[in-house]
Amino acid sequence: MSFKGWIDKHYPEPNIYRWIGFVLEGISATVLFLLMALTCVDVAGRYLFNNSINGAFELTQIGLTVLVFAQMPLITWRGSHVVVDLLDNVLGNRIVKVLGLFSVLIVSSSFYFLAVRIYQLAERSLRRGEVSEYLKIPTGYLTEYIAIMSWMTAACMLTYGAYRVLKGDNETQQLGE
Repeated sequence: MSFKGWIDKHYPEPNIYRWIGFVLEGISATVLFLLMALTCVDVAGRYLFNNSINGAFELTQIGLTVLVFAQMPLITWRGSHVVVDLLDNVLGNRIVKVLGLFSVLIVSSSFYFLAVRIYQLAERSLRRGEVSEYLKIPTGYLTEYIAIMSWMTAACMLTYGAYRVLKGDNETQQLGE
C-alpha cells in the first residue's frame, strides 16, 4: 500500500484536517515512545546501577501534557468523546440536533475563553521567568502550548462538530475498530 493510500484509509477527514491529524498523532506517538523509553531507562538505572535519571518526573509530566493536549483537537474533531444518549430516542431527531448544536456552542466557547485565560497566565509566567523546579525549564512555553491546543479544540468543535451534528453523522466507533 502506498503512503497516500495509507493516509486515505486512516485519516478520512477532508483537506488540511487530514494533515493536521497526521502531524498531531505523529507528535503523540513520538512523545509516547519517548516516555516509554525514559521510563525503561529510568527503572533500569534505578535497579541495575542504583541511580535514576535526574528530572525524569518533570520530563514525564511535560510529556503527558504534550500528549494529552495534542490529542484533544483530534478527539473533538472525530467525535470520540464519551456520549450518553439516553433521551435521543425519546426526544426525536430535531430536538437532538438543536441540543447538539447548543452543546457545540457551549463547549467551543468554553474552550475558547479557557484558552484566553491560559494564554494570559502563560504570558505572566514568561514575564516572571518561572521555570520548573528541578530542570529549570521555562513553564510559560508549555502553558502557551496548552492554550493553543485549547483554541484548536474550540475551532475543531465549532467547525466539524457542528457539521457532524447538522449532517446527522452520529455513528459511534465500536471498540476494536
